[in-house]
Amino acid sequence: MKIEVITQNAQETIQAERCGVDRVELVSAMEEGGLTPNGHTLQSVLKSTSIPVHIMVRPHSDHFIYGEEEWKTIKQDLSMIDSLGGRKIVFGCLTAEGTIDETLLKKVIANVPTFEITFHRAFDRVSSQIDAYKTLTAYKTYVKRILTSGGKDTSVEAISQLQTLVQLSKTLNGPTILVGSGLTATNIQFIHQHVRATEYHFGSGVRCKGDVKKPLSSEKIKAIRNHLKI
Repeated sequence: MKIEVITQNAQETIQAERCGVDRVELVSAMEEGGLTPNGHTLQSVLKSTSIPVHIMVRPHSDHFIYGEEEWKTIKQDLSMIDSLGGRKIVFGCLTAEGTIDETLLKKVIANVPTFEITFHRAFDRVSSQIDAYKTLTAYKTYVKRILTSGGKDTSVEAISQLQTLVQLSKTLNGPTILVGSGLTATNIQFIHQHVRATEYHFGSGVRCKGDVKKPLSSEKIKAIRNHLKI
């Protein structure tokens, strides 16, 4: 069982590691759903922790359909991450038709072929999650996991779909399903009992008062670990 927590700086990342978190997703602008962190923050975080740091690569929060200008920004961010020693990214891209943008995904892979990719919640905007999962399975050498709430705003609303996706990942031996969105210390036990995923992603649910602007709560992380028997 693995717990992933969103952090925004070195201080939070150090706290997350001390609380027994398995890895972090490093972002800026958490209130916008997470954007690419700047180089100074990334460098500081990578120097401060021994747990895996998965770095958000997202140029803006408007949508997940990226054109040539956005690709230039993404490419620059990938170069920055590479130069600072990052090797794990969180990225997602879609077409206007609601399918995986394989053309752009291939560009990312070609630019950073040694990177491990988590395909983020753009996956929750696709027209068919089953078809999209099968598409991403073809890239499983690079795309190791998919962060999803089963196509709903929160995971607790999509128990059945998440069950289906977890089973599909086993059947196809594809990317791991990383369940996220709306997970808290009070609902994680129920969700895990029904979904039986192996990885869970926490954002505001592990922050004081459930507020993205508040610090991480060591007590909430401890409770989650206890519920998952980690």
